[in-house]
Amino acid sequence: MTDDTAVDDDDVNTIDDDDGDEDGNRLDGGTPLAVVTYLVHAIASEPEAVVINTEERNGTVRFRIHVAPDDMGRVIGRRGRVAQAIRTVVAAAGARDGVQTNVDIVDD
Repeated sequence: MTDDTAVDDDDVNTIDDDDGDEDGNRLDGGTPLAVVTYLVHAIASEPEAVVINTEERNGTVRFRIHVAPDDMGRVIGRRGRVAQAIRTVVAAAGARDGVQTNVDIVDD
């Protein structure tokens, strides 16, 4: 039994390798921003009060975290251990994107 049907080139599905990531269209620090947002919202008892400001300079993305006054101790942790852990994880996410990161927890 043979199949005599011809395959037309127009019927073949092609994979387009263009993912739409053009220069100037990608947010630098997108992955670290998502990571810091996730972590701080998970730690804070009032996640709706969390505000993260982003500033980019010379290939470094700076995150300034503002939390409710009651959450300040939770986000910083004893001897700054939670804050340092956040900085470490965000730096690893930034390294994946090829950007350096700086995380500051701001007391209003």
